[in-house]
Amino acid sequence: MLRESHSIVPPDPQLDAIERSGLAILGIGLVLFFLALFEQFTGLGSWVFFTMVSCIIAGGVIYGVRHHLKRPAGIQNNNIVKNTFTGVGSGGWLLGVVITGLYTAYYFYSGHLSGITRVFDPLSELLRNRAADIWFVYGACYTIAVVVMGIKAIAKYRHSKYQIIRTCSIMFCQFGFAFMVPSIMERLNQPYFLPNYFWPLEYKALMPDKVGDLLNSGKAMAGFVFGWGILMTLIATPVLTYYFGKRWYCSWVCGCGGLANTAGDSFRHLSNKSRSAWQVERIMIYSVLVFVVVMTAMVWLDAWWGTLGGASLTVRKVYGFLIGAVFSGVIGVGFYPLLGSRVWCRFGCPMAAVLGIIQKFKSRFRITTNGAQCISCGNCSKYCEMGIDVRWYAQRGQDIVRSACVGCGMCSTVCPRGVLNLENGPTDQREEYQFDLIASIKARQLEAPKASHSND
Repeated sequence: MLRESHSIVPPDPQLDAIERSGLAILGIGLVLFFLALFEQFTGLGSWVFFTMVSCIIAGGVIYGVRHHLKRPAGIQNNNIVKNTFTGVGSGGWLLGVVITGLYTAYYFYSGHLSGITRVFDPLSELLRNRAADIWFVYGACYTIAVVVMGIKAIAKYRHSKYQIIRTCSIMFCQFGFAFMVPSIMERLNQPYFLPNYFWPLEYKALMPDKVGDLLNSGKAMAGFVFGWGILMTLIATPVLTYYFGKRWYCSWVCGCGGLANTAGDSFRHLSNKSRSAWQVERIMIYSVLVFVVVMTAMVWLDAWWGTLGGASLTVRKVYGFLIGAVFSGVIGVGFYPLLGSRVWCRFGCPMAAVLGIIQKFKSRFRITTNGAQCISCGNCSKYCEMGIDVRWYAQRGQDIVRSACVGCGMCSTVCPRGVLNLENGPTDQREEYQFDLIASIKARQLEAPKASHSND
């Protein structure tokens, strides 16, 4: 029987047998996961882990890929605002509470999660030759989410070569650099090493106690690990940002951005585009940057001369609690269904702040616009995860050079007219073009009253 619909946008087609099978398999995996949280599988062996992970990965991939492949290639965001999960409906609020609750338990009540930790022992023994801990469990779950949802994103954006390559880079960096490399280093009894995280995002990397323990450990890779962090912070970051903008890190390498662009892709349209949100963004993100710089300086001053009487330890604990746990984790991920997928990246990440300053004032990266082709549909602004009103720039034919832009390219991907392009070019041309355009707009505004007065 045919179902009639009077909606301009047709309703989503019914789930087919493949999608239902994928959801059923995924559901079994999630049931096993939540049962493991309550220590229902203690001592039952590795079959629980492999069954749980296999069901989650297989079910998620089957459903996600089929859901998009049965539709024509191209942007398919129909009903995304009306959907209860992606439109801040009851489902979105419920999902937000669940994710926030899980992150709260992970950060502050990890001692009560021994059940799920023991389930991951087989994988930890295989990779690290030791029992699992809560950090290993988190890294494994995080990686599974990025990989599964990354495959789904590739199917969704299969018409865009840029999005396919970028998503593959995210998946590779998370699986290889953020999960496998640390595990292998631990198995070889070498220092814990996350190649894609460094100061100021990984603020602990430059703490005196961490540096001292690393250099005094006597391990073969200690010097390399320390040198890598210094190299990436002082040399690679400004050089790569000059040539490619902050997208080289925020949209291609970073795990925070990786989760946002895969698992959080369905919530990107929820970012606030208002001017007041922009003002709050600038205040908050640079405040966090100042916070981490001052905190790092205080800790080193205390370590060298003890002039602060241990006050730096308190400041470090406050930063670790408010920024390292609550903001970046609990709020940054838990609020995906409520505030969008880049809450942490937009309002709090100190690494994004540093990259944004370089991108704004000294970078070859920009998003060029062809204002004559813009039809003001608003797709670019709607799906900007960083809350940039892209349409405002496109209507004026102005290059987009915003410190917040992470270069995900979604504004260009969803544009039906090909108005927007991600490009690299000489910095002087970018700045000169912006200056001339702004000057011309101001000149027109001044001429408008004169013209109307002469007509009178």
